[in-house]
Amino acid sequence: MTQYAISYDDIVQAHARIAQAVHRTPVMTSTTANERTGAQLFFKCENLQRMGAFKMRGAYNAISQFTPAQREGGVIAFSSGNHAQAIALSARLLGVAAVIIMPEDAPPVKIEATRGYGADVVLYDRYKQDREALGRQLAEERGATLIPPFDHPHVMAGQGTAAKELIEEVGELDIFLAPVGGGGLMSGAATAVRALSPRCRIIGVEPEAGNDVQQSFRKGEIVAIDTPRTIADGAQTQSPGKLTFPIIRDLVDDIVTASDAELIEAMKFFAARMKLVVEPTGCLAPAAVFNGKVDVTGKRVGMILSGGNVDTARLAQFFG
Repeated sequence: MTQYAISYDDIVQAHARIAQAVHRTPVMTSTTANERTGAQLFFKCENLQRMGAFKMRGAYNAISQFTPAQREGGVIAFSSGNHAQAIALSARLLGVAAVIIMPEDAPPVKIEATRGYGADVVLYDRYKQDREALGRQLAEERGATLIPPFDHPHVMAGQGTAAKELIEEVGELDIFLAPVGGGGLMSGAATAVRALSPRCRIIGVEPEAGNDVQQSFRKGEIVAIDTPRTIADGAQTQSPGKLTFPIIRDLVDDIVTASDAELIEAMKFFAARMKLVVEPTGCLAPAAVFNGKVDVTGKRVGMILSGGNVDTARLAQFFG
């Protein structure tokens, strides 16, 4: 038994469960990035995952464990985009109907992709409406199962498989970094990293404008903030989850932040030097490293590029 919502064994089981549907994404390196930082950097490219983000891992792991009655009732999720697409695609692959609640200002490419995967999309105002209350209401009305974007054991375990693959491929690390929104990826990843590379420093990275997890981490209890205004739409959370936070509090070593300007700089680096499209949220970890928020000199450093779903018009705007 574990005191937390998930254990490393849950991640191992999730990895076996999702293998048929989820890509084992490549780990890439860059001589330029290594020279710039004085470290050996390993980028786990979840921007090349199916539907373009790590969220596919947790979504498929969760829906694949539905009972026959749950499959009949369908799935409901709320998300700014990547969890939406992941639930929609996973539901289609598993023959389950999906309803996705998305903010009306979510990137159009994410809304269109979610509909393209066959889900029914319900839009809401993220600054005026409570998506969780709306999700519970629709789930009750339709007899569907609500799968939240991060605060769910099956989601957390699925996300942890990305870090498991990274360390299996490159070996033990000195430092591991990943973006933090609600903590689904970080809680799963921290669980995997502690099991496979126990001496590794684990660091989460948030948008500077929305440091709810950093505040919670420093205070030792969950702190809620207003919806942050940042280009890192995948990390526009107001607080860490009740299940994710205890793991982050106990297993993570620090939480740092990156500004929107630093995220754009990192996006440009990946596009120009590594020929990779990485969305703003996916650039949180490297932005922190590139800008000296973490001392990585002489270290083996692994980080997760969490997604690549960015609207081309917005990309042009960022790079303009």
